[in-house]
Amino acid sequence: MSAADLPAGPDPADGDLAMEPGGVLDMLAVAAVVLDARGRIVLWSPQAEAVFGYPAVEALGRPAVTLLAEESDRERMEARFARMMSDGGPWAGVYPVRHKDGHTIPVEFRNYRLQDDQGHLYALGLASDKDTVRRVEQDLSLSSLLVAHSPLGLAVLDHDLRFVLVNPALERITGRSAAEHLGRTFRQAVASPDAAALESAVEEVLASGVPALARNARGPLGSDGGQRMWSVSLFRLQTPEGRIIGVAAAIRDVTDQHQAARTADRARHRLAVVADASERVGTTLDLDLTAHELADLVVPEFADIAAVDVLEDILAGSHPGAHRGAGPAVFRALAVKAAYPTPAQEAADPVGRPARYGAERLVTQCARTGRAVLVRHVTDADLPRIARSEDAAALLRQAGIHSYLAVPLRARGVVLGVLDLKRARNSLPFDEDDVLLAGELAARAAVAIDNARWYRHQSQAALALQRHLLPHGPPRLNGLDVAYRYQPASEAVEVGGDWFDAIPLPDGNTALVVGDVMGSGINAAATMGQLRTAARTLAGLGLAPAVVLEHLDHTAADLDDAMATCVCAVYDPYSGSCRVANAGHPPPVHVPAGRAPRLLDLSPGAPLGVGGVPFETLEFPFGTGDDLVLYTDGLVETRDQDIDVRLAALTDLLDRPALSLEETCDLLLGTLRGAGDHDDVALLIARARREEAP
Repeated sequence: MSAADLPAGPDPADGDLAMEPGGVLDMLAVAAVVLDARGRIVLWSPQAEAVFGYPAVEALGRPAVTLLAEESDRERMEARFARMMSDGGPWAGVYPVRHKDGHTIPVEFRNYRLQDDQGHLYALGLASDKDTVRRVEQDLSLSSLLVAHSPLGLAVLDHDLRFVLVNPALERITGRSAAEHLGRTFRQAVASPDAAALESAVEEVLASGVPALARNARGPLGSDGGQRMWSVSLFRLQTPEGRIIGVAAAIRDVTDQHQAARTADRARHRLAVVADASERVGTTLDLDLTAHELADLVVPEFADIAAVDVLEDILAGSHPGAHRGAGPAVFRALAVKAAYPTPAQEAADPVGRPARYGAERLVTQCARTGRAVLVRHVTDADLPRIARSEDAAALLRQAGIHSYLAVPLRARGVVLGVLDLKRARNSLPFDEDDVLLAGELAARAAVAIDNARWYRHQSQAALALQRHLLPHGPPRLNGLDVAYRYQPASEAVEVGGDWFDAIPLPDGNTALVVGDVMGSGINAAATMGQLRTAARTLAGLGLAPAVVLEHLDHTAADLDDAMATCVCAVYDPYSGSCRVANAGHPPPVHVPAGRAPRLLDLSPGAPLGVGGVPFETLEFPFGTGDDLVLYTDGLVETRDQDIDVRLAALTDLLDRPALSLEETCDLLLGTLRGAGDHDDVALLIARARREEAP
């Protein structure tokens, strides 16, 4: 941009010699007065009228001393005038002058002797109000001091966007002397990646007059090699009359503040991620799901590829780490996550399969020492220590892995495994802040993983106990065929206390029992074992079903207030009848041969352990080919359907041509059970066959 483009530029009529006038003289309102050798006024400027109050017509031709000086000062003033005119030296000072309106004003003078081409002498007097002169002097002095000593880098750029003033602070900020700035533009003088953008901003401010405030810009690299950061403000300079002078630039080095802000942002981000981890990781006690939640949390926000590897011995027993040495380690990948399709996924260990890593591998070192392993910049020499094999190392190289971080999954003083993190497309290498954040995430996740691990061991123990306590094979029964199933709930839910039993009695009858202990886990399984043993003993005494339940009610009350539902039936093959009693259990289904199934209309009774509630026995015909279906509530109860709807679905499934007992069990469980059901199921189906009386 040239001066001709600006609204307050020079008059084109003045040609190439035209220069823009400054504004300081206008601020001073300098009066010019010319006296002849006798001291009479011969020339009088308009500014003189403004200062002294006399128009030219009243001042010209009159002695200046008589017009302007107080009577007491006239003699001294005349002597000073005569001396100047004789020796030619200048005469300067502040003198009291009488204004036309009669008051006295202090005026600062600069007086000079002039000579024309005829040899005639004149005196030129330049005068300005003293207060105005002092104010301008103070402003200039203050401005000079501020510019020279300001901690801000200050500069002035002209209409051609070139530096015309640079203060010492700016020299320190840019690392270049004033001489290296003056006469040059931003792009020529400043070693900044953003110099071109700053120059464009100067041009825009010069044209529009709108300031540019606190714009961030990158400065040159510091002595430590780090990027310096500036805050740049630009203002258009102009006189009170609106004449444009140029652009002022104020530059502040904000590198420390920028780094502090970045540190604070990262700290806030770290807290947010940790808080997010508290909500997203460990939502269930499912070990595999917990590992996937951790991998989902860190990808892609924190890493491009993540793997959650646990040591094999934590899955094998309840005392992990008891016999670990310093040698190789066997890991099992629970979760692998990538932000995008990449060969690094193929390099990862297959989920669910154990993999052996030598002692020299970084993941092994992390697990053995319990300390994070950081490789900021991965080289080809590092890849064999990261990958499980040469082929896997080649895949990682192909994927562009450039930074690696492994942090231990430690809970309750034991290293459970390693969180393995890699970056490829994310160009930033892992740093110490990342180590801290990953360590916090791993610590929180490790507790959830350990809880899930303990839960899995307890669930497996409870399931093993329960399976041990249930019948191991169909008994040989008189006039009755049976089939049964036990199906535990999903892995994320503890094993319950469901049981079933088919008990041959001494008199040739058969007792059928299905029950459900309230609660879950080992305690429920143990209670179930006690109640099942008591039920077998009581049924073996030939007691009626209602009496068996009464005794079981007392037994349950003695087992630390245990409660259970139960249905007990006794089949008499000789009379072709069945007696049944209920203790708060879902009703059995009677499927008469060739007829529609029906829910037995039993008195519901109360759960075992409540006490004081009588039980009733119902007797009904149970002929050859009839089926009796006993089950626990896990078969028919769901969270999204009414129980009546589910019971109707059960009877509908049974209302079809007869299947084998095994096929019927499979049909009911396959149709009525879902993968995520939250309760276990015991199912017992009995079918009467013809039996001759003894």
